[in-house]
Amino acid sequence: MTLILPSNTGPEIMPRLTYKTAGVDIEAGDEFVRTIKPLVRSTFRPEVLTDIGGFGGLFGLDVKKYKEPVLVSGTDGVGTKLKIAIQMNQHDTIGIDLVAMSVNDVVVTGAEPLFFLDYFATGKLHPQTSVEVLRGIVKGCRVAGCALLGGETAEMPSFYPEGVYDLAGFAVGVVEKSRVIDGRRIKADDVLIGLASSGLHSNGYSLARKIAFEVAGHKITDTIQGWSNRLGDELLTPTRIYVKSILQLTRDLDVKGLAHITGGGLTGNLPRILPEGCQAKIKLGSWTGPAIFGWLEKQGGIAVEEMYRVFNMGIGMVAVLDPGHVEKAIEKLKRQGESAFIIGRIVKGDKKVVYE
Repeated sequence: MTLILPSNTGPEIMPRLTYKTAGVDIEAGDEFVRTIKPLVRSTFRPEVLTDIGGFGGLFGLDVKKYKEPVLVSGTDGVGTKLKIAIQMNQHDTIGIDLVAMSVNDVVVTGAEPLFFLDYFATGKLHPQTSVEVLRGIVKGCRVAGCALLGGETAEMPSFYPEGVYDLAGFAVGVVEKSRVIDGRRIKADDVLIGLASSGLHSNGYSLARKIAFEVAGHKITDTIQGWSNRLGDELLTPTRIYVKSILQLTRDLDVKGLAHITGGGLTGNLPRILPEGCQAKIKLGSWTGPAIFGWLEKQGGIAVEEMYRVFNMGIGMVAVLDPGHVEKAIEKLKRQGESAFIIGRIVKGDKKVVYE
């Protein structure tokens, strides 16, 4: 059977509606995909079997490398840190944050992140902004060693205000079942090693923005006394990606537990890996965090307990090891470019964090 489409005959009474007149520019979306193809390909690992643009990304897992491979998945966004990027009109680092939030979650299980997918949604697609965001995602994937296997760009007119966009990310990794790190072997007298954060990372921005712009009354372009960066630049400092350092550490030493310190801070995240009968005791003053934490605490009059419950306070990742492995662990982490500190120990008690 032949399908015959009706022709446009007769006088034109009003312009014909198209998807573009409704606010969605298909050609712009196609051009965006063509522009980013070389960037995306630069992240490909040998296991990637498809090019960008298909309905699904194919990844050929080499099962011969594992006796019992376990896939680990993680997903996250970057929260209201996006508002800072949009206000500053600086979009080339927010993609690093997006990758970091997922791959740092995946690696704490001992898994190697294999591939990443992104979701970019906006009211109107602005190619320059979109490419800048993608460049950050690509850089994050390179740092993490995972492939950008695919993604989705959604143009949603009337849903998002002009100039506003949202991001979400999804990572998948793999670990040998016998090498899964889940914290169950943690016991009293084990040592907590903290890996320094680069700043706020991607958590607590609703409170940070309220303090900075409403309470303290600063503008995003203000330079704070004693800081070399503008306030907005400081707030946009990318989340640190710990993947390669942690994978090397887990290959060389027996790591009993790992915690990614995100929303909830040390107070909320360490208990997630503690077994029954164990408590984390943190020694305050055993590390020095970035100045922004002290500034926010002072400007907002925030209680210390609240600061540690909201922000990472300068510690982005915590590793739990036997006391006999601590010296080697710190040495190895420093060789990987990390600043690492002994920040506390495990004691008997309820599954919570106490500070001394």
